[in-house]
Amino acid sequence: MTIFLFDYSFEGLLTAVFEAYSRRTFPDLLLAEGEPLPLFHDEVFTVTTDAEKAMRVWRGLQKKLSASAVSAVAECWLAEEPETPSLLFRYMRKAIDAERSIETNFADADVLQMARMWKRVDWERLRLMQFVRFQKAADGTFFAAVEPQKNALPLVTAHFKDRFADQRWLIYDIRRAYGYYYDLHEVREVTFDEDSRTGHLVTGMLDESLMDKDEKLFQQLWKTYFKAICIKERMNPRKHKADMPVRYWKYLTEKQK
Repeated sequence: MTIFLFDYSFEGLLTAVFEAYSRRTFPDLLLAEGEPLPLFHDEVFTVTTDAEKAMRVWRGLQKKLSASAVSAVAECWLAEEPETPSLLFRYMRKAIDAERSIETNFADADVLQMARMWKRVDWERLRLMQFVRFQKAADGTFFAAVEPQKNALPLVTAHFKDRFADQRWLIYDIRRAYGYYYDLHEVREVTFDEDSRTGHLVTGMLDESLMDKDEKLFQQLWKTYFKAICIKERMNPRKHKADMPVRYWKYLTEKQK
């Protein structure tokens, strides 16, 4: 058994593909650095992430796949599922070796699994666009907390930049402890050290002392509107939970008491 160890980054995975072709040795198992090794194995190779090697693989994929399929490869990395690295490695290898594009060959188990994984990530992207709720802070910044199952936050920043181009905002992924801040000019990724992750960076809700003076009023107006448009006689709890999954309720203004 041949094992490749990498830094568990997408660039590191692309570098692993490059090294496999360069060494003419393909891994039976891909592991993150620091993960325990199986009891029996033949060779362990540690991949050193290299931006140039990763880009060469990426350009090779662009020659073999359509732009949408290449984008799907990158988006699938955000699924963060246990089988994601090995699936992407196999898919990229098949794409590189094939004479024609494999992206619609759903008879191939890996191609089908890739398509399903991409749909799970894209579904999370759509849910984020629907269920992000901003709270206005005293300094004029709009803050929103999210905890998506998939790491889909990078896929929605362009949407919020276009929609709220005249407002400063921060969307923060509490589960992964990072977010994106828009300063009216550009969107940039932000992180906070462990000591700074208190208050709203933990609870996802602004303390009243940090809120804009009118924020409480706006929240109450939104709750009133939400109740007003709900017709009790037509309530269908099962469909409501399907359309608005319970896992999002934690940060929805209309679901707060």
